[in-house]
Amino acid sequence: MILENLHHIAIVVSDYQRSKDFYVNKLGFEIIREEHRPAQDDIKLEVQLGNCFLEIFGKRNPPPNPGKPLPCGVWHLCFHAPDLDQTIARLNAAGIPTDPIMINGSNGKRIAFFYDPDGLPLELHE
Repeated sequence: MILENLHHIAIVVSDYQRSKDFYVNKLGFEIIREEHRPAQDDIKLEVQLGNCFLEIFGKRNPPPNPGKPLPCGVWHLCFHAPDLDQTIARLNAAGIPTDPIMINGSNGKRIAFFYDPDGLPLELHE
């Protein structure tokens, strides 16, 4: 078996409209497909930013992400931000706070974290 690349990442959100606004209107993801799925009791939103595809599932009363200590599974999503300062300024102007800039110990690049409406960590990597 040979894998070529990561096809998509799926996340579950607690407030579909709030998360749709965050990922589409604030972060700039393009809507590919939106599907109300009564049999699964959810709404599925497929979005794309560059070559990054997300499936966002709006579910009623999903269990919260326990945060820290770190749970098993996906910890955060990371986005390449060629101009970290400009990206942080735009996020802050959109009302999205960011953590202080840090230096990645393995490659010396600057990084910063921010969080989606459910607290999922999102990393910016220069």
